[in-house]
Amino acid sequence: MEFGEIAVNTAIGAILAHSVQLDGQRFAKGRVLSAGDIAALQQAGIAQVVAARLTPDDMPEDEAAAALAHAAAGTGVDCAAPFTGRANLSAACDGLALVDTVALDRFNMLESLTIATTVAPFEPVVAGQMIATVKIIPFAAPRAAVARGETLLRELQAGLLQVAPWRAQKVGLVSTFLPDGKQSLLEKNRKGLEGRLAALGRHAIVERRCPHKVADVAAEITALRDAGCSLICLFGASAIVDRRDVLPAAIAQAGGAIEHFGMPVDPGNLLLLGRHGEVPVIGLPGCARSPKLNGFDWVLQRLVAGLRVRAEDIMKMGGGGLLKEIVSRPQPRAGGKTVVRKAPKIAAIILAAGQSRRMGAVNKLLTEIDGEPLIARIVRAVVESKAGPIVLVTGHEADRVRAAVADFPLTLVHNRDYADGLSGSLKAGLSALGAGVDGAIICLGDMPELRADHLARLIAAFDPEEGREICVPTFEGKRGNPVLFGRRFFPEMMQVSGDVGARHLIGEYAEAVCEVPSPDRSIFLDLDTPEALAAYRNNSTS
Repeated sequence: MEFGEIAVNTAIGAILAHSVQLDGQRFAKGRVLSAGDIAALQQAGIAQVVAARLTPDDMPEDEAAAALAHAAAGTGVDCAAPFTGRANLSAACDGLALVDTVALDRFNMLESLTIATTVAPFEPVVAGQMIATVKIIPFAAPRAAVARGETLLRELQAGLLQVAPWRAQKVGLVSTFLPDGKQSLLEKNRKGLEGRLAALGRHAIVERRCPHKVADVAAEITALRDAGCSLICLFGASAIVDRRDVLPAAIAQAGGAIEHFGMPVDPGNLLLLGRHGEVPVIGLPGCARSPKLNGFDWVLQRLVAGLRVRAEDIMKMGGGGLLKEIVSRPQPRAGGKTVVRKAPKIAAIILAAGQSRRMGAVNKLLTEIDGEPLIARIVRAVVESKAGPIVLVTGHEADRVRAAVADFPLTLVHNRDYADGLSGSLKAGLSALGAGVDGAIICLGDMPELRADHLARLIAAFDPEEGREICVPTFEGKRGNPVLFGRRFFPEMMQVSGDVGARHLIGEYAEAVCEVPSPDRSIFLDLDTPEALAAYRNNSTS
């Protein structure tokens, strides 16, 4: 990569290394300078800029980030579209994050390529939660380095990052009692296990109660295994203090084996790991009655995620294993809840209410492109993106438009005042969005070349924490459609009137605007007239 100060009149195609503020306009770093940009810089009297030029040996940062993110993603992991050399990875389901830390360290030894995780190995995650990011150190990476990184990642049989989903379990529970024991303690045993399992998906509990005697416990273990339980938990009336104590002896008498006693996690030291055939049998420490985090949680999470827990796994849990609250350190449970960063929930509003006046007698949304109604073509692209929920606003010839998109998962909203202009459809679409939406992409219904990746780029760029709340696609420095607006602009969008949308907000909130480069001119193409439709069809078939 060539880097340094270059003359503006030779900078077409160069990547701006530092932001440049013009009168009423800001060129952000990373902008690929177009002919129009050069003219604007020259008009502002700027003769030189600091910029980078890629050589054939360089791979553009977004291309490199996308390639490495897909190579790193294993089962249960989704990749977002790249933006500014960053591609985020998120959990595709609720489950347990699996991270190959040895391979992660090896990868990060490659200069200019980085992967950072937001989670530790075996940490519970929820669907949509960001778990890692691939970041290319600007503005490109050597192709040879990217190739080495891809090779390293693809050699991993399971992937650098995985999410093992929670699997429904039939869980057996044996609670023992002593002659003078309290029944309330047995109820506490069940509630403690129910509470833990409730956070890990849907599971069935088969409970048995018996005296705290070896033969009785052994019989219940066998009965639960024969009943099809995939996990058996033993709550003793008295804590396990030795491998020869009642509960481990009962596992052995039932035909099982003791794999490990004790664990380097506190609370949870007295956990017992056993097995009856292929069924794990866990002797629970007394702290498992409490809802507070303890060593049993770490074991249970792995088992519910379908992972085999061995003695060596238990013995490696010492790192971070001191969970007990003690006076000499901060109280981890005293503060608020842990904040989980999730990918933003971006809706899409498709405006399909117009009368197509400039098209004449033909409803342009229903005209066929490659054998499919134009509106169905638009909807398909939106559905294939990561946007959701999707709201389609109808008006003119609503029944015919609804019929054309009947096979898609949409929320349909009718704008009775569609003849009054675009603003009514915009407000109808916004009103149909739920409270959990972080932003919305406003899509026109007549853009035949709209693709899922156009929307994915906008979603990847959206980040209110970094000031990117209005994401606008650009090609060669010119802005197009669709546009993504953050939720904080919805109240102002609800105030528009007449045949106008919300594009005025782009000028009013320049500091919140993020220009997202498009790979092609599709962001400008719409079909408003018979001539435009004919030209498009001719170009498509030529």
